[in-house]
Amino acid sequence: MPEPLIEAVGLSKSYRLGPHRIDAVADVNLTIAAGEFIAIMGPSGSGKSTFMNLLGCLDAPTAGRYLLDGVDVRSKSGDALAAIRNRKIGFVFQNFSLLPHVDVLANVALPMVYAGTRRRDRLARAQSLLEAVGLARRADHRPSQLSGGEQQRAAIARAIANDPRLVLADEPTGMLDTATSHEIMALFQRLNRTGITIVLVTHEPDIARCAERIVTFRDGRIADDTTSADVIQFPSPPLARQAGAAP
Repeated sequence: MPEPLIEAVGLSKSYRLGPHRIDAVADVNLTIAAGEFIAIMGPSGSGKSTFMNLLGCLDAPTAGRYLLDGVDVRSKSGDALAAIRNRKIGFVFQNFSLLPHVDVLANVALPMVYAGTRRRDRLARAQSLLEAVGLARRADHRPSQLSGGEQQRAAIARAIANDPRLVLADEPTGMLDTATSHEIMALFQRLNRTGITIVLVTHEPDIARCAERIVTFRDGRIADDTTSADVIQFPSPPLARQAGAAP
């Protein structure tokens, strides 16, 4: 069996709202092996986005342990957590989160700036990643000049710029039409086949069925953890095939 990449042990996150305590995530135990593709589902307020923030080291738990690649991240300083996010985790968001005032090539290269990669090397890798996601001819365009699907492709290329072991995607198809959503999910499946672990938050059942395993949250707790027997496999979209290289 592959080694665990993620181990959550009694993981909890609570907030104070006046005299009340809100348990956004409550005593969650979950192990995710390296190379898995996991979908996290649940109604609004179920804790799935808070749990995603904990996995991404964007928030700190109030109780429990979180081991990422065997390291208990709760004991790490702010600078150490920033380094972990930059080196080991790629993020993909619903609203793409691209910098609007620079071109797509610079957006994809940005994580490598923080990693200290030489300019020549990071630009070459950014161009290669854009080719892999079918955006080679859009490298000098600003995000506003791209369609929603193209912006999400660029965001995925940026997420894997530093060759992370884990990609966290929070509602990555939430602003896309059905056909474009399926193209984006085909790209995630391609990434997963290269060995990248993917954890994806979605409220759409058909999107969740692209993952091998579906974890459902309710009231801050895991209500169900099921291995899918009928994973939907989407063919690679035409632009990605024409690019000639898999990420």
